[in-house]
Amino acid sequence: MASYYFLLFVLVAATALSEADAKKKLFPDFYSSSCPELLPIVKKGVIKAMKNETRMGASLLRLHFHDCFVNGCDASILLDDTSSFIGEKTAAPNNNSVRGFNVIDDIKAKVEKACPGLCPVLIFLLWLLETLLFM
Repeated sequence: MASYYFLLFVLVAATALSEADAKKKLFPDFYSSSCPELLPIVKKGVIKAMKNETRMGASLLRLHFHDCFVNGCDASILLDDTSSFIGEKTAAPNNNSVRGFNVIDDIKAKVEKACPGLCPVLIFLLWLLETLLFM
C-alpha cells in the first residue's frame, strides 16, 4: 500500500516538475536554504492535526485526490469562492465531503509567516503529501 502512495507522490511531483522552468526545477532540498523551516512546520502541523483527530491524515490525502481528480493537480480545490468564481471546494462532489481545509490553511499561514512569498500553494501541497507519506 505504501508503494502505491509513493507512486502517487512521484506522479504528482513529476507533473509539477514538468511545468517548472528548466533553471528552477524542484529537488528534495529545494527550500533547504531559502526556507529551512518549511518541512518541520508542515510535519509538525500534520502531526498535530492527526493527534487532534486520527482520521485527518486520510482526509488530507483524500483532499489531494479530489484536487487531482478534477482538472489535474493544481491546488484549485483550495481556492475560496468569490462573487465571480465558484471553485472546486464547494463543487457538488466535494461539498460537505472533503475536509481538512482548516489544517491546510493553518499550516500554510505558519509557512508564509516563516518564509513569506516562497511557497506557492501547489508546492505546499506536494510537501504536505510527502510529509503524510513518509512520516
